[in-house]
Amino acid sequence: MSQTKNKGSLPFNLILIGFMGTGKSTVARCLGKKCAMEIIEMDEEIVRREQRSIPEIFQQQGEAYFRNLETGLLKELQKETNKIISCGGGAALRAENVAEMKKNGKVILLTAEPQTILNRVKYDNSRPILKNRKTVADIAELMEKRQKKYLAAADLVISTDNKNIGQICEDILHAL
Repeated sequence: MSQTKNKGSLPFNLILIGFMGTGKSTVARCLGKKCAMEIIEMDEEIVRREQRSIPEIFQQQGEAYFRNLETGLLKELQKETNKIISCGGGAALRAENVAEMKKNGKVILLTAEPQTILNRVKYDNSRPILKNRKTVADIAELMEKRQKKYLAAADLVISTDNKNIGQICEDILHAL
């Protein structure tokens, strides 16, 4: 059993960042169960509040509008502690968002190889950034553009390649 679970509530949030398909949502669910913490899926919360899908938001009002929604939600979430916040893949690209994450959270970057990501998202059409770009080369290019900002935001980096969800969660809990 992990020490984190025995502590009861954490005085901070666990914030999962990383490229789409690295396992943020799955890891959030696992950590939520292990640590008895509330999980906030940022993309799901935005969809619920906006009452439309992320592709619809992108199409109707653009990426900047969506990114502003992310920033507003992060500001709101950092007023509380003991939550697991699973961010969308682009949330950590904005300096203002990273500042909000750091106010009250430990930022955990999940990583995976481009081939792993392609295998995980190839049948998912809900990701506007990957529209018509579902190749290893395209994913690698997008990841490369984001990597520096992801690493700068992270307090902890965990690879999800060739690991089961239990191993990934234990890696995180041991590192905390």
